[in-house]
Amino acid sequence: MKSRQNENKIVVELTKEEAIVLLDWLSRFNESENRDLFQDQAEERVLWDMEASIEKVIGETFDNNYAEILSKARENVRD
Repeated sequence: MKSRQNENKIVVELTKEEAIVLLDWLSRFNESENRDLFQDQAEERVLWDMEASIEKVIGETFDNNYAEILSKARENVRD
C-alpha cells in the first residue's frame, strides 16, 4: 500500500489483493447497522463511496470462486 498527496487529493494505492480484502470488509460493514459508530453522516458517506469506487475495478466479486479468491487474498495480505 502506498499513499501520496497530489494537489487537493490524497491518493492511496492498494494491491489487488488488498483491494479485495478491503472491499469485502466495506461491503459487510456498510450492510450492518453501525449508525452509533459515526459522529457525522459524512463519515458513512466516505465509506459508501470508497466501496463503490473499489467495486468499479474489482470484477472478482462476481466470480463463481470468489470465496477462494478472497481467502487467498486474505492469506497473502496477512502478516
